[in-house]
Amino acid sequence: MPNIVQFGVVPRERFGFSVCSAVKAGRWVFLSGLFGGDLENGLAPEVLGRPGLPLAGLPRHRREGDAVLRRMVALLDESGAPLSNAVRLDQFYPTAAAVDPYHHARKACFGSLIPPSTSVLAEELLVDGAALDVSLIAVLPGHDMEPRRAIPPDVPVPEHSGFATSVAAGDYVFVAGQMANNEAMSELAGPAYRPAKAIWNGTDVRLQTEFLITSRLKPSLAAAGSSLANAVKAQVYLTDPADLPNFMDVWNRHFGDNPCALTVVTTSGLGFSDAVIEINLIALRDDGATQKQVIDDEASRPMRLGPAAVRAGDLVFLSGLYAADEDGLIPSARRAGHLKPFGGSAREQMRAILAASGRILEASGSALPNVVRAQHFYEDFGGFLASQQVWQEVLPDHPVPLQAVRLPPGPVPGCELVVDLWGYAPMDGA
Repeated sequence: MPNIVQFGVVPRERFGFSVCSAVKAGRWVFLSGLFGGDLENGLAPEVLGRPGLPLAGLPRHRREGDAVLRRMVALLDESGAPLSNAVRLDQFYPTAAAVDPYHHARKACFGSLIPPSTSVLAEELLVDGAALDVSLIAVLPGHDMEPRRAIPPDVPVPEHSGFATSVAAGDYVFVAGQMANNEAMSELAGPAYRPAKAIWNGTDVRLQTEFLITSRLKPSLAAAGSSLANAVKAQVYLTDPADLPNFMDVWNRHFGDNPCALTVVTTSGLGFSDAVIEINLIALRDDGATQKQVIDDEASRPMRLGPAAVRAGDLVFLSGLYAADEDGLIPSARRAGHLKPFGGSAREQMRAILAASGRILEASGSALPNVVRAQHFYEDFGGFLASQQVWQEVLPDHPVPLQAVRLPPGPVPGCELVVDLWGYAPMDGA
């Protein structure tokens, strides 16, 4: 396995599959699924507090945020990446009450150097009682990859969040999750607003998607020296899966001829109550040496909403994969549906997803053992264990950089799992 090191490994003997909290691959560091404790013991005592004095000390969710960030800093130290070299954060919360206390913890940790961030609500996290699940991407010192913050005009950042809208690191550009709010977070921005009484004066998701692409993503990319044509990966969170066809129609008008890897999932809620969609983006600088390469895989076409993958230098971004064919949920998963207590359907879904992922990664110059980021979006955690054990069938004893959250049902009935993978594809000599 080329130039890849895992940290925070939990061996297979504990759960029947092996996971890790961090991966160092070449010049990149990926932290996944961090929470206020560890998988062996659950939430840390300092997070849980004293049962007899539940209101003593800092707020419960602030303590949890502090614990997550201490773990983050420790893993970064072990990998050799400073906190100031972080380029992206992703956060999931089962309750909005956790967000503001975590923001206070995050500001205390990062100061003014909070990287581009995306925060959404989830139905449930993997660890009982946890209110925060965080992943981070950073770059190692050197390699001409030091992060440079860009400040696009007219792209507001929520005052209490304080993250960078976009950051360039070498040829790569990371854009924070964007919603269609105005600067004061008091209402939708004008072009995205449909008056409540104007029943057929536009569709909310179409108006907001168009606004996000043209008035949030484009200027954020331009400020960092990039453009929509060089977008390589987008993640989209919808509050209603029924909005998918309208979203895709607008999206494809901008990206149909020059697509980027795309993952769309349903969220339990966003940080602005009138928003029906949030989008984050990764791109390449227009004047950089790294080229965008779209990867095709005909067999997986019904399983995804974007191209099979996009390779950008030493990273491969897959589109999110469902276990679907032209008729919906794959037959093997439908047949195993009666084995729900055994996770039968989830197991078959994961087998199909990993088979397609392995094929796509190999076509991209990577491989399943080179996966550096593995987000799992579950509709039902009942199939979690059975599906994760499939990783061990395919890659015995290989630690998976696991992040798993439960979200509301998605657009394909019966598909209880969406997997979003990133792979490492070392350049010549790496």
